[in-house]
Amino acid sequence: MPTAYRLHSGDQAPKQQSQVTCGSACLTVARMLVDPLFARWVLTGEGPRPGVSDGPTLALRFAAYERIVHTRTNGLYAGGGRLNLPWPRFFGTPPWGAKKELEFGAARRGTAYDIEVLRHLDTDGLGEHFDRLLRLVSDGEPGLLYVGDAKLPRHVLLILPDRGDGNLEIYDPYAGSVTELTRAAFVARRIAIAGWDVPWFCVQPTGQLRERVFDWPADAVPA
Repeated sequence: MPTAYRLHSGDQAPKQQSQVTCGSACLTVARMLVDPLFARWVLTGEGPRPGVSDGPTLALRFAAYERIVHTRTNGLYAGGGRLNLPWPRFFGTPPWGAKKELEFGAARRGTAYDIEVLRHLDTDGLGEHFDRLLRLVSDGEPGLLYVGDAKLPRHVLLILPDRGDGNLEIYDPYAGSVTELTRAAFVARRIAIAGWDVPWFCVQPTGQLRERVFDWPADAVPA
């Protein structure tokens, strides 16, 4: 069995392969963190291909799977054939599509997710939310943070677990880097990752398992 793929502050990871796939890149990395065989294929090209043609480089393999994820999150049918509100791919990954993808195998099996709106929260509310993320985000159960400017959300980040210092670790798909996000920066809306500061939405684990009525292959792509 391949070694589990893990990321910590200071590590480098694959970068997003287009200007509109930051969300898809985060979701692809999230799947790598829970599926060692998939991570091995992305990183080395070895092992079973997850429903895509093989590529000679890590970047090409990562890009191929990004496109699959983008099809699911933005299409009429998300993973497992579940109905989804379509969204133009030009505008990136919608939170509701990202939620379905996390529940479709980009997180630990059975993890339930919800979407929280952060833009309207005051300082106290942001602080409470940061503390809740410290409790909820764990290995195999990451979150997504939509950040932007004062007017619009512009970028998606992958939230990784706290390593005991009270900070969240953040994968930025634009740079392919993992850095720490402090509570003070989050509350002050000074996130300063990829040029964006303001938290808008969070797709986060609920801390509860959802009921799975159906099961399906993790990489099934609806026609």
